[in-house]
Amino acid sequence: MNLPDNFDPLSLDNQLCFALYVCSKEIIRRYKPLLDPLNLTYTEYITLMSLWEKDDVTVKELGQRLFLDSGTLTPLLKKMEKQNLLTRRRSTEDERTVYIKLTSEGKAMHNKCKEIPAKMSCCGFIDMKKAPDLMETLHQIMNTISVQ
Repeated sequence: MNLPDNFDPLSLDNQLCFALYVCSKEIIRRYKPLLDPLNLTYTEYITLMSLWEKDDVTVKELGQRLFLDSGTLTPLLKKMEKQNLLTRRRSTEDERTVYIKLTSEGKAMHNKCKEIPAKMSCCGFIDMKKAPDLMETLHQIMNTISVQ
Protein backbone atom coordinates (compact mmCIF):
# COMPACT_ATOMS: atom_id res chain seq x y z
CA MET A 1 0.00 0.00 0.00
CA ASN A 2 1.45 3.36 -1.00
CA LEU A 3 0.86 5.91 1.71
CA PRO A 4 1.52 9.61 1.24
CA ASP A 5 4.70 10.97 2.83
CA ASN A 6 2.66 13.03 5.28
CA PHE A 7 0.57 10.04 6.45
CA ASP A 8 0.19 10.11 10.24
CA PRO A 9 -0.58 6.63 11.60
CA LEU A 10 -1.78 8.17 14.86
CA SER A 11 -4.29 10.53 13.26
CA LEU A 12 -7.80 9.58 14.32
CA ASP A 13 -9.03 10.10 10.76
CA ASN A 14 -6.57 7.43 9.57
CA GLN A 15 -7.91 4.75 11.94
CA LEU A 16 -10.07 2.16 10.19
CA CYS A 17 -11.13 0.78 13.57
CA PHE A 18 -12.38 4.20 14.65
CA ALA A 19 -14.39 4.63 11.45
CA LEU A 20 -15.96 1.17 11.94
CA TYR A 21 -16.68 1.98 15.60
CA VAL A 22 -18.44 5.25 14.75
CA CYS A 23 -20.47 3.64 11.94
CA SER A 24 -21.52 0.76 14.19
CA LYS A 25 -22.48 3.05 17.06
CA GLU A 26 -24.49 5.37 14.82
CA ILE A 27 -26.28 2.56 13.00
CA ILE A 28 -27.26 0.96 16.31
CA ARG A 29 -28.51 4.39 17.46
CA ARG A 30 -30.79 4.48 14.40
CA TYR A 31 -32.21 1.08 15.31
CA LYS A 32 -33.28 2.32 18.75
CA PRO A 33 -36.53 4.07 17.75
CA LEU A 34 -37.54 0.97 15.76
CA LEU A 35 -36.71 -1.46 18.57
CA ASP A 36 -37.94 0.54 21.59
CA PRO A 37 -41.66 -0.07 20.83
CA LEU A 38 -40.87 -3.80 20.81
CA ASN A 39 -38.97 -3.49 24.10
CA LEU A 40 -35.80 -4.80 22.44
CA THR A 41 -32.20 -3.70 22.47
CA TYR A 42 -30.07 -4.13 19.38
CA THR A 43 -28.26 -7.08 20.98
CA GLU A 44 -31.58 -8.75 21.78
CA TYR A 45 -32.70 -8.11 18.20
CA ILE A 46 -29.65 -9.81 16.68
CA THR A 47 -30.05 -12.67 19.17
CA LEU A 48 -33.60 -13.18 17.94
CA MET A 49 -32.45 -12.97 14.33
CA SER A 50 -29.91 -15.72 14.97
CA LEU A 51 -32.51 -17.90 16.71
CA TRP A 52 -35.02 -17.36 13.89
CA GLU A 53 -32.40 -18.81 11.55
CA LYS A 54 -31.52 -21.73 13.84
CA ASP A 55 -33.41 -22.42 17.04
CA ASP A 56 -32.64 -24.73 19.98
CA VAL A 57 -28.89 -24.07 20.04
CA THR A 58 -26.37 -24.06 22.84
CA VAL A 59 -25.25 -20.85 24.48
CA LYS A 60 -21.79 -21.60 23.09
CA GLU A 61 -23.13 -21.89 19.51
CA LEU A 62 -25.15 -18.70 19.90
CA GLY A 63 -22.14 -16.85 21.31
CA GLN A 64 -19.99 -17.94 18.40
CA ARG A 65 -22.63 -16.85 15.89
CA LEU A 66 -23.04 -13.44 17.54
CA PHE A 67 -19.37 -12.95 18.48
CA LEU A 68 -20.39 -12.54 22.14
CA ASP A 69 -18.75 -14.10 25.17
CA SER A 70 -20.76 -15.89 27.84
CA GLY A 71 -20.28 -12.97 30.27
CA THR A 72 -22.25 -10.76 27.89
CA LEU A 73 -24.63 -13.40 26.60
CA THR A 74 -25.78 -14.97 29.88
CA PRO A 75 -27.33 -11.81 31.41
CA LEU A 76 -28.88 -10.98 28.03
CA LEU A 77 -30.46 -14.44 27.78
CA LYS A 78 -31.74 -14.27 31.37
CA LYS A 79 -33.42 -10.94 30.58
CA MET A 80 -34.93 -12.33 27.37
CA GLU A 81 -36.18 -15.36 29.31
CA LYS A 82 -37.93 -13.02 31.78
CA GLN A 83 -39.54 -11.31 28.76
CA ASN A 84 -40.78 -14.78 27.72
CA LEU A 85 -38.95 -14.60 24.38
CA LEU A 86 -36.89 -17.74 24.96
CA THR A 87 -36.20 -20.56 27.37
CA ARG A 88 -32.91 -21.84 28.72
CA ARG A 89 -32.58 -25.57 29.39
CA ARG A 90 -29.63 -27.51 30.78
CA SER A 91 -28.57 -30.60 28.89
CA THR A 92 -29.33 -33.89 30.65
CA GLU A 93 -26.03 -35.33 29.36
CA ASP A 94 -23.83 -32.42 30.45
CA GLU A 95 -25.34 -29.81 32.76
CA ARG A 96 -22.64 -27.30 31.75
CA THR A 97 -24.35 -27.12 28.35
CA VAL A 98 -27.37 -24.84 28.15
CA TYR A 99 -29.77 -24.86 25.22
CA ILE A 100 -31.65 -21.78 24.06
CA LYS A 101 -35.05 -22.15 22.43
CA LEU A 102 -37.54 -19.54 21.28
CA THR A 103 -40.95 -19.41 22.93
CA SER A 104 -44.08 -18.75 20.89
CA GLU A 105 -43.67 -15.05 21.81
CA GLY A 106 -40.08 -15.11 20.57
CA LYS A 107 -41.22 -16.67 17.30
CA ALA A 108 -44.08 -14.17 16.98
CA MET A 109 -41.58 -11.33 17.32
CA HIS A 110 -40.38 -12.29 13.83
CA ASN A 111 -43.53 -10.80 12.28
CA LYS A 112 -43.23 -7.69 14.44
CA CYS A 113 -39.68 -7.12 13.18
CA LYS A 114 -40.32 -7.75 9.48
CA GLU A 115 -40.32 -4.06 8.52
CA ILE A 116 -37.15 -3.11 10.40
CA PRO A 117 -34.61 -3.99 7.66
CA ALA A 118 -36.55 -2.00 5.05
CA LYS A 119 -36.87 0.97 7.40
CA MET A 120 -33.13 0.85 8.12
CA SER A 121 -32.18 0.67 4.44
CA CYS A 122 -34.28 3.81 3.93
CA CYS A 123 -31.84 5.69 6.17
CA GLY A 124 -29.73 6.08 3.05
CA PHE A 125 -26.30 5.80 4.64
CA ILE A 126 -25.00 3.56 1.85
CA ASP A 127 -25.61 3.15 -1.86
CA MET A 128 -27.38 -0.23 -2.01
CA LYS A 129 -25.40 -1.11 -5.17
CA LYS A 130 -22.23 -0.95 -3.06
CA ALA A 131 -23.68 -2.92 -0.14
CA PRO A 132 -22.74 -6.44 -1.36
CA ASP A 133 -19.07 -5.47 -1.79
CA LEU A 134 -18.98 -3.79 1.61
CA MET A 135 -20.68 -6.82 3.20
CA GLU A 136 -18.11 -9.14 1.63
CA THR A 137 -15.24 -6.99 2.93
CA LEU A 138 -16.73 -6.83 6.43
CA HIS A 139 -17.26 -10.60 6.51
CA GLN A 140 -13.63 -11.11 5.48
CA ILE A 141 -12.55 -8.87 8.35
CA MET A 142 -14.87 -10.71 10.78
CA ASN A 143 -13.55 -14.10 9.69
CA THR A 144 -9.94 -12.96 9.93
CA ILE A 145 -10.40 -11.45 13.38
CA SER A 146 -12.35 -14.41 14.77
CA VAL A 147 -9.65 -16.89 13.70
CA GLN A 148 -6.90 -15.07 15.58
